[in-house]
Amino acid sequence: MTERSGRQNRGEGELRTLRIERGASAYAEGSCIISTGNTRVLCTASVEQGVPGWRRGSGEGWVTAEYSMLPRATHTRTSRERGQLGGRTQEIQRLIGRSLRACVDTRIMGEWTIRVDCDVLQADGGTRTASITGGAVALSDACAWLVERAALPENPFRQLVAAVSLGIVDGHVLLDLDYSEDSTAEVDLNLVGLDGGGIIEVQGTAERAPFTPDALTRMIQLGSTAIGDLLRAQREALRG
Repeated sequence: MTERSGRQNRGEGELRTLRIERGASAYAEGSCIISTGNTRVLCTASVEQGVPGWRRGSGEGWVTAEYSMLPRATHTRTSRERGQLGGRTQEIQRLIGRSLRACVDTRIMGEWTIRVDCDVLQADGGTRTASITGGAVALSDACAWLVERAALPENPFRQLVAAVSLGIVDGHVLLDLDYSEDSTAEVDLNLVGLDGGGIIEVQGTAERAPFTPDALTRMIQLGSTAIGDLLRAQREALRG
């Protein structure tokens, strides 16, 4: 694998050092801290009785997500978002929620809601993809709690989901970009995939010049391989 200076001896197709620590919160029904390089995200899954009004009476559950970045998650302090959320935060929350709903069969949850909070403790690129990967682990534990406490006939958790960032920097396709790479990338792409092998979301944007179909294919292939590695790490964490 070709090495790039500034990647700390990490190849273009290599993930950053990954760690998933379950049980990070003593009170949440499911939780973990996921670390990908210098990015660290606390993911907590809270079980709540009831569902949104538009879903009441359906007998189905709901999974939703919230995302925030702590004021000193970055090099300089950013203000807390109070009141109306910014457009970027809303877009990230929706992505995380869509991705995590693909993990569960809400039809057998009963009218329960699981809310997954993803709080970025430290940001060095890939916070939304880390939130999805860590959020799925927390969601799995929350579903197990729900089966035990609500006496569901079966576990609504069906399969894990994981996500990874990719990009093109100085003409090179790179996996799992840190902030220094992401901030100078010509192309920024996020890939979300399921344990069953399917892709559920591709978010890709050319920041400067258009990219080719061949480059897109290369990024999807590289990302799909990495998602397989992330899924194995999730399963290992859930066995622990």
